[in-house]
Amino acid sequence: MPAAERRPAGRLRARQVVTTTTVDRETGVQRTPLYDLHTELGAKLVPFAGYLLPVSFPAGILHEHAHTRRGASLFDVSHMGLVRLAGAGAAAALEALVPADLLALPVGRLRYTVLTNEQGGIRDDIIVANRGDYLELVINAAVKDADIAWLTTKLGAICAVNVLAGRALLALQGPASARVLARLAARLPEFFMHVIDTRVAGVACSVSRSGYTGEDGFEILADAGDAERLARRLLAEVEVEPAGLGARDSLRLEAGLPLYGHDLDEHTTPVEAGLDFVIGRARRRDGARPGGFPGAAPILAELQHGPARRRVGLRPQGRAPVRADTPIVDAEGAEIGRVTSGTFGASVDAPVAMGYVTAAQAAPDTRLAALVRGAPRPLTVVPLPFVPHRYQRPSSA
Repeated sequence: MPAAERRPAGRLRARQVVTTTTVDRETGVQRTPLYDLHTELGAKLVPFAGYLLPVSFPAGILHEHAHTRRGASLFDVSHMGLVRLAGAGAAAALEALVPADLLALPVGRLRYTVLTNEQGGIRDDIIVANRGDYLELVINAAVKDADIAWLTTKLGAICAVNVLAGRALLALQGPASARVLARLAARLPEFFMHVIDTRVAGVACSVSRSGYTGEDGFEILADAGDAERLARRLLAEVEVEPAGLGARDSLRLEAGLPLYGHDLDEHTTPVEAGLDFVIGRARRRDGARPGGFPGAAPILAELQHGPARRRVGLRPQGRAPVRADTPIVDAEGAEIGRVTSGTFGASVDAPVAMGYVTAAQAAPDTRLAALVRGAPRPLTVVPLPFVPHRYQRPSSA
């Protein structure tokens, strides 16, 4: 590899790695296998979903956000839950809990879907990978324990439900990510939502072309004992810088991607959330296997007749962000919804937000207002995403 393509490794010297998740004595929360590296790099660490994670590094959130859009950033997402469902009936069994068509999911492909409750609400949004002999699930850290208990109760008699421990999950995101990985890996998944087994810098990994920023990128699953060595090697590439939770949140919001616990919850249906695509054609009323998942009746009714409210993009007037849980009112001052996520969008150089409003007020260009400290602040309904997705897709897609 040409020397010009590598960052001097002085600040990334080798050190003893944390081989398993440990508990921080001061806070009582867990550390990921990259905790020591985060500390060395000057990260601001905060408790998040039971883990100590970097919210930002010394360059700051705005820089990390902008760098992800133009280069490649490395995120530690080892707090996410990883579950393996093994057995010949795993796909059919999981279909009883989600609206996706998993029987048609090809080997080596990923599918985004949701776990639903009997009212049609979302228990969690998850990624399902078909690895041939088993399914692999990535679940949200905040509801990881509840998800695992639910999956075990519902599926344990049909297939093996195994929690993957001792692993690290790294997300390399940005337009330069493929160029970087091509130098270090034997091969790469070619398109968005594909997954393969390969080696990255000599480390055995599972690599998926996926992520939560709207950019082309990869999520790399490796043994915890290899995580710090792998992260250091990726950060030695000149295009790659570390990034934290703050940039990850602003990037996903600009990309119009919902966050569980804010934009999605057990009282929100996938149709209200604008996630109609998670309801597989085979699972719809005119499909080969209609319904059969929790909350199918209300979800399919909303799909046919429309929901009472919808998730929308919102552009506040001015420069200051409008934060989550701010009431939204119509021209007469009547409350017709709430902001669920809001921040400053560094790529669009303006505040951006998402929220739910009544279906009658959900059309683009609808003028509304946010009640900020009791005073109305104008905002406009706009289409999502704020920044176009740049996923690598087949030319026919």
